[in-house]
Order: sequence, then structure tokens, then C-alpha cells
Amino acid sequence: MPLLVTNNGNTKIRKSAEQSGMRIASLSLWPDDKICPGSKAAGCMDLCLKSEGRGKMQSVQLARSNKTELWHNDRAKFLEMLFEEIFVWVRRCKKSGDKAAIRLNTISDIAWEQYGIFEEFPDLFGYDYTKRVQRLGRTPDNYKLIFSYSAEPAYQGSVNRALNTSHPIAVVFRGGLPGEYLGRSVIDGDKSDIINVNAGPVVIGLKAKGTSGKRSLASNSNFIVDNPESLEVAA
Repeated sequence: MPLLVTNNGNTKIRKSAEQSGMRIASLSLWPDDKICPGSKAAGCMDLCLKSEGRGKMQSVQLARSNKTELWHNDRAKFLEMLFEEIFVWVRRCKKSGDKAAIRLNTISDIAWEQYGIFEEFPDLFGYDYTKRVQRLGRTPDNYKLIFSYSAEPAYQGSVNRALNTSHPIAVVFRGGLPGEYLGRSVIDGDKSDIINVNAGPVVIGLKAKGTSGKRSLASNSNFIVDNPESLEVAA
């Protein structure tokens, strides 16, 4: 059971690879409260994209669940496999003359900076979204993070801390993207995550996608934000 996916099957990863010129490997686990510890405060688990795209397939769900079980039950083995696969990935990219990149938290929120991965592979570029504000500013230079927003009241302490950093903040909007939100300019985040993670102190505007996007139209979850400018027009 390989851990990494290297065929750009994820649409967003494929877009990011095409626009950045990088080759991107990714790791998709089956999320739970342990590997997504910020999900409860942010109120995002019910709208998670874990079952979107190829995630609708039972075989894919089983593979992701098996990886999560291995992480929980034999972390040493998991990390051994991961380091071996990253070594092969970086070497393959070097041979082809490409820049190697990786997204380890495609649908999880593990603090990978604690495991020495990016120090071991200084030529590897990593990027992720996170709901764990304490991770911001604590990653190596070759591993960058985007903070993920929610308007849930229990999450606002984390949001305020994130706003005091230069990290981009991703917000999922209904009704299009506003020009400004949280006192920051908003950019279209659906083009490339490589652009997003290097964008600095902006809001990364994302549109709700897939069946979770359809559910969000009727959802009361504060993870999805109404575009305040469309509300102003309606008023």
C-alpha cells in the first residue's frame, strides 16, 4: 500500500502543478478528530471534501482509512514508508529536471514539521492548509502553510491570532468572492495553491465545491461564509 499519490488525480493539485511547473505528490488520509484536531472548533467536518471526486469510490475510501489506521497504530512504520517514498519522489523529479513538491495534508491536519521531513529533503517544497494556528511560523522555509478560516465562535481566538501573522487565510464563500474580507484583499484561490501559499497577508477566496458545496447552500455551518458584498447588493 503506497502512501503517496503522484499522478495528479486531485483536480486542485493538478492545477497547481500545471501553473507552477512543479511535480506534486500528495497524501490523502481518512480524516478524524485526531488527525484534524481543529475541525471541531471550526465546524468543518460535516462539509469535508473527503468523499468528493475519487473519494466517492469505496476502494479509495478503504485505502485512505488503512493509511489512517497505520498512522494511529504503527507510526514508526508509517514514517519509515513515507520517508522512503519521498526519497524516491525527490530523486525521480531531479532526474526529470523538475522541482519536487508535496502536499501531505490533502484532507488532514498533521503537524508534519515535527518529523524532520523538510530538513531531510531541503530540495522538496511542501504546502498545506491548516486550522491549527499554533503551527503558523513554526515550519521550515521549504514548508509553507495557509490558515483555514471559519466563523464559528469557538474558533475566533485562532482567527485573531492568524490575522496577526503574514500567512494567507483561506475563506470559503457563497455568492461569489468579495473584494475584501477580514480587512484583507481577496484573491481567487481556485487557480493554484502554489500561488496561494506564497501570496502573503491576503484572503484566499474559495468557492464551495462538489456535493459539499451544494449542501453548503442550505447549511448553517459557519465554515461557509456569505459574500458580504452580495448581501449588500441584495439589501
